[in-house]
Amino acid sequence: MYPTLPILHRGRLEQQALYADQNVDTYCLLTSLCAFMMIQPGMGIPGDPLGLDSLPGANIVSGNLLLEETLRVRKSYDHLETPTMNSLVTSFFLFGCYFGLDLHNKAWFHLREATTLAHILAMQKEDTYLQFDAVEASRRRRLYWLLFVTERAYALQRHRPLSLQATISLPTEHDDPSDTQSHHLHGFIHLVNLFRPFDEQFVALWNKTRTDCSPTYLAALQKQLSDALPTYLNSTENQAADLRTSQQWLRTMVWQLSIQNGCLSSGHDDPSMTFQYPVEIARDLVSMTSQFSQQSMEVHGIGLIEKLFDVACSLTDVLSLLPANPQPFTLGPRDYLHQFMTLLSVLRNGDSRFLPLLLSKVHDVLPTLANPMLQTVPDTPATMCAEVDIFDGYGPMAGMGVPSNFHGLSSSSGSDFKMSSQGDFKLESPGMPFDKRLEEISSPIHGPEAGDNSPFTSPPIMPSSMEYPGLGEYTGFQDLHGPHTAHHLPSSLGNFGEGVGGGGRQTDFKREFEGNLGLVPSNGVRRPPLRHGSSSSFGMQQIPRSIPDYHHLHRANSNGEGMEMAHGVNDVPFR
Repeated sequence: MYPTLPILHRGRLEQQALYADQNVDTYCLLTSLCAFMMIQPGMGIPGDPLGLDSLPGANIVSGNLLLEETLRVRKSYDHLETPTMNSLVTSFFLFGCYFGLDLHNKAWFHLREATTLAHILAMQKEDTYLQFDAVEASRRRRLYWLLFVTERAYALQRHRPLSLQATISLPTEHDDPSDTQSHHLHGFIHLVNLFRPFDEQFVALWNKTRTDCSPTYLAALQKQLSDALPTYLNSTENQAADLRTSQQWLRTMVWQLSIQNGCLSSGHDDPSMTFQYPVEIARDLVSMTSQFSQQSMEVHGIGLIEKLFDVACSLTDVLSLLPANPQPFTLGPRDYLHQFMTLLSVLRNGDSRFLPLLLSKVHDVLPTLANPMLQTVPDTPATMCAEVDIFDGYGPMAGMGVPSNFHGLSSSSGSDFKMSSQGDFKLESPGMPFDKRLEEISSPIHGPEAGDNSPFTSPPIMPSSMEYPGLGEYTGFQDLHGPHTAHHLPSSLGNFGEGVGGGGRQTDFKREFEGNLGLVPSNGVRRPPLRHGSSSSFGMQQIPRSIPDYHHLHRANSNGEGMEMAHGVNDVPFR
């Protein structure tokens, strides 16, 4: 954790630890540091003397005990009137503990306490650092910029105000010649540069205390974020995982502000000012996270998981407006969303509230992902209709296809298939009235009166002839080519187009947005997806479910509140 939090000097802290029983300020610093390490990165007790590592949640229990001990001892002295460097760091670690425990009111209190103590110690003034030696001055400077980054990240998450500004110089690699880990400071400086553009103007727009938001300002901010990190990072893997994830998350936050202020346009020349930009962000983030180990991401705790969740939520909102991937053999937006769900299920063993929340949102916004159906198949000429089976291959009617001379389906009649917005299947032919008998064809068992909306239901398997005397003398079906038997054929065309789950949701949903994107012909007619030689009903294949149904969960963000795409993402993780 030192490359991410380079605020303590190991040698001096070890010296102070020798007299921890005589200095309550040092004692509180050590107990809060241990509590933070157990709660945030999930570190266990070294050596595991009590055998607690095998118990789920043991680190949380141990961290809570140390946290309570810190607060108990801290009440015995006044750490506010005469604050020290140790008391300031203790407040920061208390913030980190409460953030990891999802107690955000207490977390905000201790973060605000830390920034207030920084003002009391005049850390916002450059002259203050001249009175300390290199070791002390460098640690105080790094601590100020760490609070600077943390305050901005938490302000975006909880709509909080700012109190620290960029009024001092950035730390450098040569601030402390005795620091053997100073070469890792490059990653910390990159982190500061990522959050530095988020000043009071942006936070005021984010908190809606200002309304003068211009597309030019947001586009420039997106450009600045895209160029903030070099292609190759001279940092540790832990730092790289944090930096890359934070960069894509901040791009998502700026895009959220853009859509809140109506600055996006489908035809904009700048991709960052279009509705599809979260797809590009998700693509970049999925590509980056695939290069990191699980441990390098888990060390950042719940904060990094929240960032992944926020990006995935924006991607889910955009997916509801996009058509299916026209190139099935290349990765598309839905593949990126699947990767995010996989990450959330793996990190920390999925022991967070974010995976169920994301699944609930996907089930609510993208019902076709939870109940998939075939959406994009090549258009098939109507002349192939006569060779398509209308039965699914089960029961006594298995293999009974529709003959080519069946009334209304003949290839020579010039029939044209049309699908209405309600998903009805109709046949129209020039100069020939529509045969109403086709509307009467329905499943004898699973008809509309049975309450089953599935358009692909097999007739029941007929019992043996022992249960029905005389059935053994049955010699077969009558001539199916005669029109007098057409109305006796069982089928399930009455609900065609309603999807695997029924209800007609998919047809209406896609038509609503494809019309806006110009994907539906001007006459409003779409050919039904038929495949030549398919043995399934009209070329439709039942696709296995990709994720389980979560009907008992409600659509929510990480706060548990209702989430709409135009209202932004409220959950922004702790840095």
